[in-house]
Amino acid sequence: MAEITREKFKRIGIDKNSSEEINRPNLTYFQDAFRRLKKNKVAMASLIVLLILVLMCIVQPMIAGDNYKIQNLDEMNLGPSLKHLFGTDSLGRDLFDRIWIGGRVSLLIAFVGTLIECTFGILYGGISGYFGGKLDSIMMRIVEILNSIPYLIIVILISVRLGTGIIPLIIALVLTGWTGIARMVRGEVMKLKNSEYVMASKALGGSSFRIILKHMLPNTIGIIIVYITFDIPSYIFAEAFLSFIGLGIQPPETSWGAMASAGQQVMLFYPSQLIFPAMFIALTMLTFNLFGDGLRDALDPRLRK
Repeated sequence: MAEITREKFKRIGIDKNSSEEINRPNLTYFQDAFRRLKKNKVAMASLIVLLILVLMCIVQPMIAGDNYKIQNLDEMNLGPSLKHLFGTDSLGRDLFDRIWIGGRVSLLIAFVGTLIECTFGILYGGISGYFGGKLDSIMMRIVEILNSIPYLIIVILISVRLGTGIIPLIIALVLTGWTGIARMVRGEVMKLKNSEYVMASKALGGSSFRIILKHMLPNTIGIIIVYITFDIPSYIFAEAFLSFIGLGIQPPETSWGAMASAGQQVMLFYPSQLIFPAMFIALTMLTFNLFGDGLRDALDPRLRK
């Protein structure tokens, strides 16, 4: 039987490799994307590093407790050692414990901010792209107005009104951050709203809200996931920048940006106080971007084989 099959493939001009592709089991879109993502060694290595960072930010503060707050004036400005792996700061606090509690704050702001931004932006863009017409024009003019306002001005105004901290910082970053994904989803929905399955759902009496949620947004999930992987590092950088200039997290709380700001003041004498928080900011942003690149390639249907 195998001989006959091989002869049949030879007769119609299909080689062994082609026959293997024909016999390959059917895969769903996400199964195939995951299969291709696993082949991308850089993306998988980045994912492993990210998981380690997130786990350390969750677990280490639970183990250390309030150690990151404890001041020891006899051990001020020490360099890295076995007792203090990353050294100590100007108040004798252990930098290793402070790095992970600061990472927890930075990642919390990034994940919560991205979640709120994407939830609102996806719905806003989906409604605007689906209904079109005057409603779309009005909604897009609002987006353009918000895009024209520098987010730093919004941060300053909110800081004056609500003070500094995690919640005011998230509010300030989300107020204008959602416009990017809203415009992207709008463009995708406008391409999809004339497709056959959407027309069929309309003909069967499906409501507009149901069509948007059940048919159109799920078909944009690929680009949304990729957008999220690139948006999280932008939040981390924004938080670090604002904390660095004094508009973000304030003592006694800490974050990577706040630690970099404190380390910058003594960098000539105690460079480790700046190097370690800056290194973790750079590492986290790099791994998110590399993973996002791999995820974008994996979710691209044009690369599917």
